[in-house]
Order: sequence, then C-alpha cells, then structure tokens
Amino acid sequence: MTTTTPLNPPSKGKLWLAAIKPPMYSVAIIPITVGTAAAFWQTQHFNFPIFGTFLLSAILIIAWLNISNDVFDAETGIDKNKAHSIVNLTGNKSLMFWLANFFLALGMFGILLITWWQQDATVLGIILLCCAFGYSYQGPPFRLGYQGLGEIICFFTFGPMAIAAAYYSQTQQFSLSSLIPGTIIGLSTSIILFCSHFHQVEDDLAAGKKSPIVRLGTKLGSQILTGITISIFVLTLIFSLLGIISSWTLLIFLSFPTAYQLVNHVRQYHAQPEKVSNCKFIAVNLHFLSGILLALGLVLPRFL
Repeated sequence: MTTTTPLNPPSKGKLWLAAIKPPMYSVAIIPITVGTAAAFWQTQHFNFPIFGTFLLSAILIIAWLNISNDVFDAETGIDKNKAHSIVNLTGNKSLMFWLANFFLALGMFGILLITWWQQDATVLGIILLCCAFGYSYQGPPFRLGYQGLGEIICFFTFGPMAIAAAYYSQTQQFSLSSLIPGTIIGLSTSIILFCSHFHQVEDDLAAGKKSPIVRLGTKLGSQILTGITISIFVLTLIFSLLGIISSWTLLIFLSFPTAYQLVNHVRQYHAQPEKVSNCKFIAVNLHFLSGILLALGLVLPRFL
C-alpha cells in the first residue's frame, strides 16, 4: 500500500488477483497439513475425509478473514490508497461484508460436519476460538492489529492452535510434541504479517495504526526479522537433535535459500517502500516451502 501513482497502473485482472490473494491461502493449507502429518507420525492414523473437509473449511475461513479485514480497513480509511482492496474494487462494502460472512458460514459447516462425525466438539471449540482471535485482529471494537498485536495473534491462531486442532481431528487426543511444529509454523506465519508492514509505514501512521514496524522502525524491524527467521531453523535443529521430533524434519533446511533471500532483501530495501513491498510474497514462499518440508519430515519416517 503506497501513496504514489504508478506510471503504468496494473490491469483490473491483476488488481483482482492481488485482492483475492491466492498465495495467502497457504496459511490455511500449511497448519492443517502439518498438524495432520504430526498425527500420522505419532499414530500412523490418517482419515482422508476429515483432512479434506478440514482443509476446505480452513480455506473458506481464511477467505472470510481476508475479505472482512478489507471491510474493516475500509472503515478506518487505512486502505484508501490500496488499489487492490476488494472494497475499493467493488465499491460495495456491505456486499463484501455479507460475502465474507457467507464464506465463514460455509467453513464452519465443514467444522460442524467433523464434530458430528466424531461426536466430539473439541475441534469446533478450538476453531471458534481461532475465529474470535482472527476477528479481534481488525474487527471493531478490538482492532488489536492497530495496537501492534497482530503478529502475536497470528502466531497462536495459525500455529499451536490450528495444528492442535488438526492433530485432534485425526486422533481425538492432544500431544505436547505437536506444539513443536506448531511453534515453527506459528513463527513462519507471523513473519508474513510482519513483512507486510515495511512498505506501508506512512499509511499506518496516518491511520493511527501502531504496527511493529511503526513502533520499531524499518531498520530494527529488518534485524528482528532476521532473528525470527533464523530461529525457525535453530528450533528445528535443536528438537531434532534431542529426538523430540524426527530427524527427517531437518529437510526444512532445504528452504534456507528462500529464508536468506527474504532477510537479505529486507535488509537492503527496508526503507524503500516500492522495493520492499514484495517481501511478504517471499515470506509466503518461505512459509509454504518450509511447512511442506516439515510435513514431509514428519510423514516420511513412517514409510521408510
């Protein structure tokens, strides 16, 4: 989100693609996949109908979250310069609000199906709590994202909580060891949101949004990003060496070039909005690649 007008404005098609945010749906796919992989690693149990239903429900819930966030941002005016805001594209905030709620209803229907199949409301309770946290990020009267708490919400919602729900949906029990992949995925998800702030400091300041980058500054923010990114690999290495998770999870190090690309890019361009604006997409690539590799590291030992 920048205040400059490009010489060659993007086409409507590109704006709609940016508004729909296809890459961002990895934050739905990865936690459910990793949580299911962790369950398979520990119990060798895999229920495909539940996995498929949960995955589709998570995607629908993320659609609700993305659209409703644009609606709530439109109310504060923070997205007035954001050409690919779905509200700005349609010019109909009310329609988008109800479309978002429709996606939420469809997603929750899938979770209710899982609850009915298992005669157990635990997964439903966790997902309802996740949705409540998701709403509190941008939704009134909370708008906790405007206080710089979005990354914390992201960490717990898309990390330990989502992975615990996916694990429980397969086994109907909890496992403390699932908190390890939950922590790793929580960190990589928070990195995506953290990176989204670097290029919109001016707009955030104008709207009174105290994002972490507004509070810290772009230079210190880039240094913290480096530390958090490195911690993903350090934690995986430590828990693997301790034997708490499979040594195959070290496959996650194959995503290290993407991690280096991310931190190096932000380190160079942290104060140049037009150049750093794409760093969140590098962060999405890191999240998806590291998550898939982590899931493979949990599943492969059962086949090999």
